[in-house]
Amino acid sequence: MTYTQLALLAVALVVVWDLLVARTRLLGRRLFWMAYAIIITFQLITNGILTGRRIVRYDGAAILGGSTPPDRPPPLLGDGRILYAPVEDLLFGFALVVLTMSLWIMWGRLGVQREPMSGPPRARLVPVLARVGGRAPRPADAQAPPGG
Repeated sequence: MTYTQLALLAVALVVVWDLLVARTRLLGRRLFWMAYAIIITFQLITNGILTGRRIVRYDGAAILGGSTPPDRPPPLLGDGRILYAPVEDLLFGFALVVLTMSLWIMWGRLGVQREPMSGPPRARLVPVLARVGGRAPRPADAQAPPGG
């Protein structure tokens, strides 16, 4: 599978996830698109630096545009690129942002860590598992040492 195909598949899967599985409907919210405009700005800057300086290079057989030239930067615009980066990077970035925000909203609706907690990870996790699994935490679980 090419990078282009994977990027398109990721976007399709995350749209189905958002609208039909998690039902967060992020893609229909104006606030999401305003936040995404900020995110994509910084994504373009970061991708532009990494690909424009040829720190990250792409094979033309795997993306819409041509390969990263070995002796000069790729095109700033055109040839399947926006600010040096392949459009596939924007698609993957979109999928990652939507999935992350959708999971955050879904877990918030489920009540996962409504209140900030401190302490060793196991001590923080026991009350959450008790709510999800339906069992009351044992005092020994809550007082378990950090490593064990």
